[in-house]
Amino acid sequence: MIEGVKHIVAVASGKGGVGKSTVTVNLALAAAAEGYRVGILDADIHGPSQAQMLGVGEGVRPQAAGENRMRPLEAHGIQAMSMAFMVDIREPMVWRGPMVAGAFQQLLTQTVWDDLDVLFIDMPPGTGDIQLTLAQKVPVDGAVIVTTPQDIALLDARKGIEMFRKVNVPVLGVVENMSLHVCSKCGHSEPIFGEGGGERIAGEYDTRVLGRLPLALGIREQADGGRPTVVAEPESEVTATFRDMARQVAEQLADQSPEGPSISFSE
Repeated sequence: MIEGVKHIVAVASGKGGVGKSTVTVNLALAAAAEGYRVGILDADIHGPSQAQMLGVGEGVRPQAAGENRMRPLEAHGIQAMSMAFMVDIREPMVWRGPMVAGAFQQLLTQTVWDDLDVLFIDMPPGTGDIQLTLAQKVPVDGAVIVTTPQDIALLDARKGIEMFRKVNVPVLGVVENMSLHVCSKCGHSEPIFGEGGGERIAGEYDTRVLGRLPLALGIREQADGGRPTVVAEPESEVTATFRDMARQVAEQLADQSPEGPSISFSE
């Protein structure tokens, strides 16, 4: 177990560009809104984006907490750790696999998490070094797979699911992102990336679709601006979808462990 953390959930995708980091940050904020103590670990060493999405200013560094230990930063009520807090984010991380895996392990084990119910790990895309390190070194309680409905993305999402199954990590569900585009001028909605993909993959792997998210300008703008939708528009339909997904994740985690997170839901 990782000290100070009850449950670990990996948020993953087979390929990049499907909105995985945006889903991770909103899912984490939704879980916090449901009353859980939540953290985010940005495991994308080459392209960390959680610092910007959480509105953490450039150059803000974590505080030391004893030798080789550091405190996570706090943003919007959740604890966060990212490579972006350690380095100049304008400089590329030109590192080979073992260095990347080592950096990830340091972020994970040297961060002093403070009594978290759930730590969400924003995984880099693919099925490489970081994913293997996570599977081998960390007791992950479940994975959430993010995909878009298009066939190419689903092909890669399948690989992500297969990878977690190989290492005995339960897949808690699939999030179908960008599933419907609604025209801001006329209100016409259209599934421009195809439809039904999330259901097909959930049926194939005996898991569930946690939720569907629209392809909407606001979701992107709010995340880019450091105030993700769950914080920026707490009463919106998108936020309601994220909170429903957070509840489903929490329920499945509670089913796995007898005590479950010690939280009661309130309306």
